[in-house]
Amino acid sequence: MDLTPTKQGKVPIKIPAIPDTECFTSYKVFGDLSRGTLPLLALHGGPGSAHEYMITFANLWDRYGIPVVLYDQVGCGASTHLKQFEGDPAVWNESTFMLELDNVIDHLELRKTGFNVLGHSWGGMLAAAWASTHPKGLNRLILASSPAHVHTYMAGVKSLYEQFPPDLVKAIEEAQRTGDYSSAKYKEAALLFLERHYYRLKPFPPPELEKRMEYQANNPTPYRSMFGPSALTCTGTLKDWSCVSRVPKINVPTLLYNAEFDSTTDAAVAPLFELIPRVRWISFPGGGHMCHLEGELRDKVLKAVHGFLVAGKTE
Repeated sequence: MDLTPTKQGKVPIKIPAIPDTECFTSYKVFGDLSRGTLPLLALHGGPGSAHEYMITFANLWDRYGIPVVLYDQVGCGASTHLKQFEGDPAVWNESTFMLELDNVIDHLELRKTGFNVLGHSWGGMLAAAWASTHPKGLNRLILASSPAHVHTYMAGVKSLYEQFPPDLVKAIEEAQRTGDYSSAKYKEAALLFLERHYYRLKPFPPPELEKRMEYQANNPTPYRSMFGPSALTCTGTLKDWSCVSRVPKINVPTLLYNAEFDSTTDAAVAPLFELIPRVRWISFPGGGHMCHLEGELRDKVLKAVHGFLVAGKTE
């Protein structure tokens, strides 16, 4: 499998909240955008995780001839970093990233023939909100391990970590009470959560996820600003985020998927299934939040995505 991009570049973007700051979005294309097959834009999560852990979806090109576009959302990866604006809600909000998504689509001239979008985790939250505005050219939508409402998502996270050993649960609760997330026990709990509910195979982490964790360690600005100190605690600008009132407006066929041990629990996905007019839902047994990286599940995810994109069905 050749995962070498056929094209890559940078797209200038003007962020309204910081008009004097020059910014750009780094992107990669896998495949031929001119061949007539509708391309797939894959939106990474995090926020701030960058595209590398989404590389699985580039295999849609070599296996099925579907061109794939990956990009690093502004603030992370090879795109412009904005550490000086950490915590600024005028920068770190949904509208910034909806603007960026439209900007990438227009730069690549994808609206002429149409395209599909897959968003993972935060990327799916972004994609759902954006799709509800009826963007020109959108053909099909895939929301991967994405919740409808952050409150419901965090209730699911709590239900999962409450099954941890009592000393770790106590450390989580103490950190959330005091706002001090520096204790060794809290960090131990955060790592255990990733091993149980993000990527469940050994060794942990795999190379793709290791790169994601490295990005967030070296440049935590997007994640801390929008989500929080770890996967266990949401304190950022997304803490009250919801698309529940908007998703009934999504007017394209939509595929939802999550996994058995996913941090995005079934309860967090259910409102999307109930409210999106044309929707299907798959849950992958045995998987975690990153099931598209997990052994045999990697192929099952790709087959399901391919089936939905080309025939509107799941294989």
